[in-house]
Amino acid sequence: MLTMPKQHYIKDLRNREGCSINDIAKRTRTNWRTAKKYADEDQVPEESTFQKRGLMYDHEWGEIIRDWIQEDLKLPKKSRRSRKKMHEQLQDMGFPGSYRTVCNFIQHEGGGHSGDEDASSSNLERLEHPPGAAQLDFGTMDVVENQQNIDVKLLVLSLPYSNSAFAAPLPSENQECLLHGLKRIFEQMEGVPQEIWIDNLKPAVAQPRKHSEEAVLTEEFERFAAHYGVKVIVCNPYSGHEKGHVENKVGYLRYQMINPAPAVQNLEDLNQRLYEQLKADRRRLHYEKNVTIEALWQEERKVLRSLPEKSYPVFRETRAKTNKYGEVRLDQTLILIPRGSSFPFVHLVLYWDTFKAVSPAGEILYEGPRPYSRNERALPWLSIMKDWLVKPRVVNHSRYTAYLPGRLRNYLLTHDLSVRKQRIRWMIQLLVKHDIQAINEQFYDLMAQEEAPDHSGFDIDWSVYDQLHPQHVQEVQHDDG
Repeated sequence: MLTMPKQHYIKDLRNREGCSINDIAKRTRTNWRTAKKYADEDQVPEESTFQKRGLMYDHEWGEIIRDWIQEDLKLPKKSRRSRKKMHEQLQDMGFPGSYRTVCNFIQHEGGGHSGDEDASSSNLERLEHPPGAAQLDFGTMDVVENQQNIDVKLLVLSLPYSNSAFAAPLPSENQECLLHGLKRIFEQMEGVPQEIWIDNLKPAVAQPRKHSEEAVLTEEFERFAAHYGVKVIVCNPYSGHEKGHVENKVGYLRYQMINPAPAVQNLEDLNQRLYEQLKADRRRLHYEKNVTIEALWQEERKVLRSLPEKSYPVFRETRAKTNKYGEVRLDQTLILIPRGSSFPFVHLVLYWDTFKAVSPAGEILYEGPRPYSRNERALPWLSIMKDWLVKPRVVNHSRYTAYLPGRLRNYLLTHDLSVRKQRIRWMIQLLVKHDIQAINEQFYDLMAQEEAPDHSGFDIDWSVYDQLHPQHVQEVQHDDG
């Protein structure tokens, strides 16, 4: 087949220049029949036809094997025909093909014979979602805290019937965080779903579902579910479509609500923001039912179970061996326990955000925050400032402006672009020696030491700004008290 430019050239020779087929064949160095084909015949695209041919499709042998596979799926695996047995039975019926022909056909057409009862058909069944049925999954999101990019785990519970969702940001995906996050979500919902669909979450599932065995939940997660009266359904392995609603909802939250990464003070701040955003999101129309998500949610709330009177205490107890330095390992981090070297081991009581170490005699030796590794990554402020120096106007709408400490942000957001450029250049000089947090904390001293530009046009009253800082207000209130 000739390339399209050459086909077009042959058409032009024939129609525009009036060349004969012989002349076209000579000039293009193609066969006369080829020149005739592309010069006079219409080369229009045609739809491809997909038709399987061969011994297994042209005769009844393929249908026979399909029938056997469907029949065998109803039997225990040990009672099903092997591929070799199928070939032998077909030969008794006059089958002229080889054993490899049978294997290839089963591989491409009858793959369900591998033993998976759900694999006999490649078509997925559309699942129905009654009111009160929820789906649960974890996702990962980026936030900015103290000028650091931080990974946060987002526990999302969605209700497919109303298309509503609730979320809880957490530092990890361990058992304590999972139960605390679910507990917080139930409190936001002011009720408990009738059932929750989950995948093989490690803190919830001790043993995944197998072909002939149901999944086994962890003892603590099963106790939690029993306390709230919720039915837990574990999806089949490699069957993400069974909880596809929450999979899509995690992506919706990531790209519609928390992109770009929000600047937050802590997880409580982020939790409140997400709650308000998800509440506002329910004002939009349902993608199919032509009513608002809020209206459907109010309808769905009626079938939720009531919260139990007694709150569920979320904690886990474990025993940790102390080394000769009195340290124990928790969350992949060594922690020094006061007088820990005096004991061969200590008891740890783990909460989702804190922990305490207890001696064998029951004495509390240490209490503190859990040392989660949050994959902190410093923002590349030097690179960002260099880009701003080239285009100082971009500072007004850059995603990174919101991450600057308030004092530095106000300093750079001057209306005079020439002054702004000078200040950005000065910030670049400082960033060579200091990080952004140190510049913010030592701002007054650095202005005097490093000869900050444009003192005359310095139109910010920093004493007023500092008085508005929450920490300063708390200190003043404390002094007055």
